[in-house]
Amino acid sequence: MGNYVIMAGLATLGTWFVTALGAAMVVFFKSPNPKGLNTMLGFASGVMIAASFWSLLQPAIERAEAAGGLPAYLVATVGFLCGAVFMWVSDKVVTFARSSADHVQGKEQLHRIIMLILSITLHNIPEGLAVGVAFGALQGEGSTTEALMGAISVAVGIGLQNFPEGAAVSVPLRREGYSRKKSFFLGQASGMVEPIAGVVGALLVVSMETILPYALSFAAGAMILVAVHELIPECQRNQRAQPYSATMGIVLGFATMMLLDVMLG
Repeated sequence: MGNYVIMAGLATLGTWFVTALGAAMVVFFKSPNPKGLNTMLGFASGVMIAASFWSLLQPAIERAEAAGGLPAYLVATVGFLCGAVFMWVSDKVVTFARSSADHVQGKEQLHRIIMLILSITLHNIPEGLAVGVAFGALQGEGSTTEALMGAISVAVGIGLQNFPEGAAVSVPLRREGYSRKKSFFLGQASGMVEPIAGVVGALLVVSMETILPYALSFAAGAMILVAVHELIPECQRNQRAQPYSATMGIVLGFATMMLLDVMLG
C-alpha cells in the first residue's frame, strides 16, 4: 500500500517540478517563445487525450467487468462525467472569484494577481488527484510494465502541460513589475498543491479498491476537459501565423502516447 502512495507523491513532485521549470522562464525571458509554447501545449493535449483512453478508460472498463455489479459501460460513463463536471465546477468557482474581484475598487493589480494564482492552483488540484488515482490503481493491477507505463503516462501528460502553466503565472507577474525572484516563487507555488492532491488520490484508491473503476474514469474525464477546453484552444491562438505547429504537436503527442501504451501493453 505504502509503496504506491509514495510513488504517487514522487510523480506529483515531478509534475510540480515541471511547473517550477515553466515559472523559471521568467528568469531568462520576458516572454516565452509563442511557437514553442503552442507546440508544447498541443503535444501535452495529444498525450492527455491518448492517455485518457489507453491508460485510464480501458483499464476502468476491464476492472468494472471483472468486478461484476453495474455494467462496465455505465461505471465508465458515470466516472468520466463526474471528472468532467468536477473540473467544470472548479472552473466556475475561479470565474466567480475573478468576477467578484473585478468589482472591488482599488488594489486592482493585487486582486488580479491573486485571482491568477488562485485559478492555476485550483486547476492543479484535480490534476494531482488524477495522477494519484493512476498510481493508486497499481495496487489492484500489480506492478506490471503495462500498468506502470499507464500511470507514468498520466504523470507525463499532466507534467508537460504544467510547464506553460508555470510560465502563465510568472510571466504576467513580471510584467506587473514584480522581481524575477518573486515572480518565480509565486509561479512555482501554484503547483505545490499537486503532490498533496496526488497522495490523497492514491490513498483513496488504495484504501477503497471498489471505487477504482470510477476513479480511473474520473481522471479520464478531468484530463479530457482540460485538454479540450483549455489546452487546445490556447495552443491554437496563433493559428493564422502558425497554422500547423500546434496541430502537429497534438498529433505527435497522441501518436507518441498511443505507441507507448500499445507497444508496452
